[in-house]
Amino acid sequence: MIRGKSLSERLWAAAVWSLIGFFILNLFGLIATVVTSSFATRWLGTWLPAGWTTRWYTAAWTEFQLDDVMVVTFQIVFLVVALSGLIGVPAAYAMARRDFPGKRLVMLLFLLPLLVPPITFGIPLATVLYRTGLAGSMSGVVIANLVPTVPFVILVMIPFIEQVDPRIEAAARVFGAGTFQLFRHVLLPILAPGVLAALLLVLVRTIAMFELTFLTAGPTSQTLVVALYYAVFAAGVRSVQSIDAMAVIYMVTTLVWLVIALRFVNPTQIVARAKQQPAE
Repeated sequence: MIRGKSLSERLWAAAVWSLIGFFILNLFGLIATVVTSSFATRWLGTWLPAGWTTRWYTAAWTEFQLDDVMVVTFQIVFLVVALSGLIGVPAAYAMARRDFPGKRLVMLLFLLPLLVPPITFGIPLATVLYRTGLAGSMSGVVIANLVPTVPFVILVMIPFIEQVDPRIEAAARVFGAGTFQLFRHVLLPILAPGVLAALLLVLVRTIAMFELTFLTAGPTSQTLVVALYYAVFAAGVRSVQSIDAMAVIYMVTTLVWLVIALRFVNPTQIVARAKQQPAE
């Protein structure tokens, strides 16, 4: 029985790892194909291209006006990250420290934009923004992206705030700290790993958010992912290599921001903070 059970466990583990390996192999294969195509002079029916060039990146940058697209993308992302932090962190503190009637209902409402597919609430949201004249502008794109990102920051920050001993805040108030001083000099340094982790995830989420940005963006407020979609599906004949070069630029941009953010945020801090218990 023991040997049979051990054999079945080994077979199950082998099957799981085989499935994971197959998925990773396909993922890297797709990425390698796009990257290779972006440097290929001509690639038809062979394992490797006939030649290599970098001119497709110059062509993509010029044809799709990526300098303007990149500036707009960074502006929208930074605005969403900043506003999500300014709104979400204080709101998370209030949710963590205050009990009030209907608190569970409010928490459920925060969960809805994260659980429901963005296209579900994106269409009525875009309709409202168009009626108010905000859609088609950068302000409309920022507002649309705040709908899921602010609840995300709140839900991520609540466990971090609950780990902070309330007696620390009480001691600070005894020594004369006001609400702003308490938040700035006491809570913010303690919560910095959680805040940075939440804003990191918001940054990546906003760069990759397609549905809400696509529904509310105009010609001058398209982010890189929306511009990539139009490059693929818009009318006209475009070189496959230049589109692949644009996709590589999008991928590298996302990876660069991840590396920069991870330079200041250690993901293990999130786990350690969640396991840490309040001081007695």
